[in-house]
Amino acid sequence: MFTERTSIGLDVHARSVAAAAIDSLTGEVVQGRLTPSYEHIRSWISSLPGPVAVAYEAGPTGFGLYRDLAAAGVRCEVVAPSKLQKPSGDRVKTDARDALHLARLLRLDEVISVAIPSVDQEAAREDCRGDLMRARHRLSKLLLRHGIVYYGGRAWTGAHDRWLRTEAAPQLILPATRMAFDADYDHVLTMQARRRRLDAAIEEMAAASEFTPIVRRMCCLRGVSTLTGFALAVEIGDWNRFTGNTIGSFVGLVPSEYSSGSSRVQGSITKTGNAHARRLLVEAAWHHRPRYHIGAVMRSRWEQAPAAARARGDEGNRRLHQRWVGFLERSKRPVIANVAIARELAGWCWSLAVMDC
Repeated sequence: MFTERTSIGLDVHARSVAAAAIDSLTGEVVQGRLTPSYEHIRSWISSLPGPVAVAYEAGPTGFGLYRDLAAAGVRCEVVAPSKLQKPSGDRVKTDARDALHLARLLRLDEVISVAIPSVDQEAAREDCRGDLMRARHRLSKLLLRHGIVYYGGRAWTGAHDRWLRTEAAPQLILPATRMAFDADYDHVLTMQARRRRLDAAIEEMAAASEFTPIVRRMCCLRGVSTLTGFALAVEIGDWNRFTGNTIGSFVGLVPSEYSSGSSRVQGSITKTGNAHARRLLVEAAWHHRPRYHIGAVMRSRWEQAPAAARARGDEGNRRLHQRWVGFLERSKRPVIANVAIARELAGWCWSLAVMDC
């Protein structure tokens, strides 16, 4: 329930901030154009009748403004953009109108906030992964333009690296082309080394953090390594916000639907919510396709988890593999079946994360 006197909406951009405030007592509306300086924003807010509450949309500017206002004793809500209610007939979009719309929704208590990570949780490992993927893509397409293709199995393995150095590189005769290859190959090696350093640092953090018990329980599932479990724990934050059914919706793994009257039409998955968590779950789901076997790696993870989590993880591993077998027997396309497995895997991760043991 909204209890503050003034509701403030901010449309935050890199170089400007559109602000709108509504006084609940007088109905007066105050609008302004501010700089992204936190001090300027706090000064403008302090000129309004208090107490105040602020809302702005989650975006690339991050959570620095939220932390600054919270430290100053101002209630701030970082709103999920996909959950904002907007009139279907509204065809005019400006920063000032967006800020005023946010202020009105905040006053009506009709905003849905996102989970705010701590400073330590905002790691750069995913950015490094993207950089490495782009570097590899650039190198492989350079070779493809010259008709050089690798047929020796999976790419970016030890054998593929030897092929790049001993077979692919000598085929590039022109000096300029060879220079481009050397630069791209060096970039790939640099990104791989950077990722290894970040992985090692994240492993250390996961071993002694507030998420350690959750990570160790989730690692009882196949496909959920320490890095994957730690990333899911950080991205989801408070698992108690969800249930086994709603966690799939949060990560965008549920089918879209348009139903009216007696007709029911379902489409592809919504792909809303947390894209990073969705990618991790989809990648982890592929591990449940092969025959279930409790190997040395799985046993080492189980040794760090409570007995109840081990039993729950074993049950989930067997269930998810049987689901894979059922999909393959029905000749389901593997990519579609894997998304269904990923949705159910999200529920198993939730059950382990909220387990009280």
